[in-house]
Amino acid sequence: MMRGQVTPLLEQALAKNKSLFLIDFSISEANHIRVILDGDNGVSVEDCIAVSREIEHNIDREEYDFSLEVMSAGVSEPLTLPRQYKKNVGRTLQVKTKADETIEAQLTAVTDENITLQWKAREPKPVGKGKVTVQKELVLSYSNIVEAKVMITFN
Repeated sequence: MMRGQVTPLLEQALAKNKSLFLIDFSISEANHIRVILDGDNGVSVEDCIAVSREIEHNIDREEYDFSLEVMSAGVSEPLTLPRQYKKNVGRTLQVKTKADETIEAQLTAVTDENITLQWKAREPKPVGKGKVTVQKELVLSYSNIVEAKVMITFN
């Protein structure tokens, strides 16, 4: 019963701020409502409060006993939607592929079907001894990605 009431309220809250989008939404048997958001420009505390209020202020506490948690997707969370990849173009990702490879590379392009990664690698020279640094590029479809995370770097 709760889901039928919360879903339209959540949709209404997201319609008020088009830069926000839903990553996960669940309601436990004990009526604990959990909403995880991301945003094209990140998610502020104010964004979470606005979404929380939209839901909380429109459900009758006399009728339903519930708890509500609205949060932003953590930086350690894997990317799940093309929209999340788009906002991270230019950043370094660690991508695990279905071919059981792990690639750490810069995300350089995103479409609705795939991502493009670029990185430098040291490879043996085609002729002679020693190694040479080469620029690598890989276009990877979402269906071949097991997990992708943004790598946090401190400069």
